[in-house]
Order: sequence, then C-alpha cells, then structure tokens
Amino acid sequence: MTSNLLVNIRVYWLAFVVYWGIILFGYDTGIAGGVVSNEYFQKHFGMWPNGVKDQKRIDNISSNVVSVLQAGAFFGALGSAPISARVGRKWTLIGFTAVFAVGAVLTTVAESPSNGLDLIYAGRVLSGFGIGAISAVAPAFVSECAPKDVRGRITGLFQIMVAAGVMISYFINFGVGVNIPEGTKIWRIPFGFQLVPAGMMLFGLFTIKESPRYLASVGRTDEALANLAYLRRKPIDAHEVLHEFAEIEAAIEEEKKARGGLNWKEAFFGKGNFIRFVIAFVIFLLQQWAGQNSVGYYAPQIFASIGYTGKRNSLLASGVYGIIKLVATTFFIFFGVETIGRRWSLFISAMGMGILFYIIGAILKTHPPPATNSSGSGAGSSPSSASQGMAAMLYIYVVFYSMGWGPLPWVYVSDIFPTRTRHYGLALASASQWLWNFVVSKVTPWMITGLGYKIFIMFATVNIGAMAAFSLIIPETKGRSLEDMDVIFGTITAEQRQADIARMEHTHEAREVMSTKSDEGVDQKV
Repeated sequence: MTSNLLVNIRVYWLAFVVYWGIILFGYDTGIAGGVVSNEYFQKHFGMWPNGVKDQKRIDNISSNVVSVLQAGAFFGALGSAPISARVGRKWTLIGFTAVFAVGAVLTTVAESPSNGLDLIYAGRVLSGFGIGAISAVAPAFVSECAPKDVRGRITGLFQIMVAAGVMISYFINFGVGVNIPEGTKIWRIPFGFQLVPAGMMLFGLFTIKESPRYLASVGRTDEALANLAYLRRKPIDAHEVLHEFAEIEAAIEEEKKARGGLNWKEAFFGKGNFIRFVIAFVIFLLQQWAGQNSVGYYAPQIFASIGYTGKRNSLLASGVYGIIKLVATTFFIFFGVETIGRRWSLFISAMGMGILFYIIGAILKTHPPPATNSSGSGAGSSPSSASQGMAAMLYIYVVFYSMGWGPLPWVYVSDIFPTRTRHYGLALASASQWLWNFVVSKVTPWMITGLGYKIFIMFATVNIGAMAAFSLIIPETKGRSLEDMDVIFGTITAEQRQADIARMEHTHEAREVMSTKSDEGVDQKV
C-alpha cells in the first residue's frame, strides 16, 4: 500500500485538494441542527413568543435552515453538468467554490431579528448551490484521474471528508454551546468557519491539473497525454501510460461513433446508458432514507429524543457519533472497499443498519425517556441504561453505514459512467442526493416530534426491505477500469473493445515510428 501511495501521490494530492469542498458538504449538513437547537438563537429570532417555547415554529425554522441548503444544492448539481462539459472540471470547481464563499459570508453577517433569518436563508441557498455543483463535479474529477487498482479507495475519500466535516461541525457546536451562553457568536463562529475549508480548496485548485479524460473527450490529446503521464509519475512514452491512454481514446471514439453530437436525449437513452442513470438516481434515493441524514442533521435532537437531555449531554453524544463515523469510514476506505467489493459491502451495511434500527425502535417503545430537550441549559440528568443502550446501537449503526451505504454510492456512480456522459451521470446522481436530502431534512423535525419510536422502525424497514435487495441486483465494479463499464452495461462487446484498444495502440506505435524516422532524417541532414 505504501508503494501505491508513493506512485499515486499526485492523484492523492488532487483528491485531497478537491475534497476540501466535500468537507464543506459534511460541515454544512451537520452545523445547522446544532445552531437552531441553541436556546439563545431560538429566542433571538422569535421562536419563543412572550417567553414561551413554540415547538411548531422551532421545527418549521429548523427544517427551513437545513433544507434550503439542499434546495440550492439540487439546482447547483444540475447546473454543473453543462458548465463542467464546457470549461472542464477544475475551473468549474473554482467558480462554484467562490459562489459558496459568498453564501457563507451572508450567513455569518446575519444579526437583526427582523431580517437575520432572511440573510441566513439566502446564504444557505447560495452555499447550497455551490456545494451541489462541487458534490457533482468533484467525484467525477477524482474518478477520471485515479488508476483502477486504487480508484475505489481514492474516490472513497469523498465520504471520509464528509465524515470529517460532520465531526468538525458537531464539536464546534459543542464548544459554542457549552462556552458561549448568548450573543451573535453562537451562529457567527459556526457559519464563519465555512470560509476556512473553502479558502483551502480555492487556493489548492491552482496547484492541480485538469482531468486527462476530460481533455481527451474535447480533443486536447497532447495535453491529455501529458497530464496522464504527470499523474502516473511516468514518462510520456511509457508503455503503461500509452496503454491506458489508448483505452481512454478507444472508449471516447466508440462513444462518438455511437452518439455523435451528444445531446441530453442521447446521453440518457443511448445504448447501455438508461440503466446507469436509473441506478444513479435510485441509489441516492435509498441512501437518503437510510436514516443517517436524519441523525446527522439533527443529532442533538435525536440524542435528546432517546434520553440524552441537557445541552452538554446531547451535543457531546453527537460529537462521539461524529468521531466513530470518521474512524469507521476511514478504516473501510483504506482497508475494505477494494477487498470486499461494492455489492456485498452495500448488502452487509443495509442489513446491519436495519437490524440495529429495529432494536432501537423496540427499546424506545418499551423504555421511553422521561424528557426530550436538547437545548436546555446545564448538563441535564444522567441518561438511563435504556438510553445508553440506544446510543450504543446508534454508534454501531454508523459503523455499518460507514462500511457501505455511506461511501459506496459515490464510488459506484463514479465507476459506472463513460467519460462523455459522466458529467451528466454525476449531475443526476448529485441532484437525486440533494433532492431526497431536502425532503428528508424538511420532514425530520416533524417525524422526531410526531412519530417517536416509529421513525426508527420506518428507517429499519427501508434498510432491509429496499436497500439490501437493491444491493444484490446491481453489477459488481471492483477492479474494473472505467472503460470496462461499457462492456458490463452492454454498450459494446468485450471482443470489440479489445479490437479497438489494439487498433489505438497500433496507431500510437505507428506515430512513434514516424516520429523516430523524422528525427533521424533531421539528424542526417545536420
């Protein structure tokens, strides 16, 4: 693994830079629930009329602050496809990172009780627009640059960065909630911190090169070959580089022949394409209803609902949840994703999550906690044994989530699309993710308040009844090149693909011979 890391160090650096934007993704999904659950924030923005807590208004504003981010992200993901196809992956990310930063500034400067929420909503929409595009383009960019033997691991860094962003958000909420009893810093520190990873990403993007697969797809062949050799840390005429580039060119030529002058209808309904778009849409529909995002967005409220009362208890329990998610995701990406395979990882993950949610629902039904208040001051009473048991189940649940349905949907959809339609595929996948993310985040506060233990039973049924079954019917992609996906999904036969690769390699060899003879002729004249 160490030798692979050194050989692919430039690809890892590219992923590290690009995925700063994914830290933003995780951070923004985790920060809002903690901010809105803060009692001072609620009172400052009119959620305690006449000093009386209005739970319905709190639920409404809480769902708005969280869900408007997803609304913006949905349109950002869709809008990124034509831009990415026209200007490339790198410059698309630079532009949308700048858009995100403007939104972060708006949420940070909000103060007035009369228009502060409007500024927060506007800022969250703009930030969401940026995050949606980043979440669509970043995995495509990384996947196109990664070699097939470590592509799953490198692409899976996406979910590690999401988990890191969520964990950071929980502990910033914890630090602010415990140490700052009142004042605008309660939301300015959490919202303002977004500018740190945004700045790191923006400056880092100027140190990396454009995707060779994208460059090849728009006819910039020499630049594409040079960038591929740079990423592989090999000479431009190395056999491995030329063979990989021949694969890329063969796949692109096949796509151009089959779908010249690509438009959206051909992209979606070309041979072997429609089923890929269906998988991309459905896999994220199911991921959003796995229950993780409801826990992630509203962790303090969720832990309060199972008996972790008091600000310190609920926020600290959320922080521990974030740490476990990060550690489990990192372990799986580096040691499991290329060993177990995509399908079985998804299946085991879904079964484990479903069983644990059934257990939590059963305990919550038979041993309901005496109070549910995540924003009260002080430490709160010690959680009961039943509450501690349910928290333990949630911690084990997130381990199962992190070994399958957390990272793998992004890895899988990055795997299955050909170069020419990948920006459309990742845009649809990201739009599906944000659409259902929006729906889940909008309804979760009311489900927590209204369903009680039934929310866990519902998520458990989705995990086992839908997600586990879906895992078994999709094809395995572990260890296959991006160009192999056309063979897997029936766009072209394996025999035709090998013939096309051989022809491309022969073409490159002929070019080399002609170039050598030309150089010899010049030398003789001299």
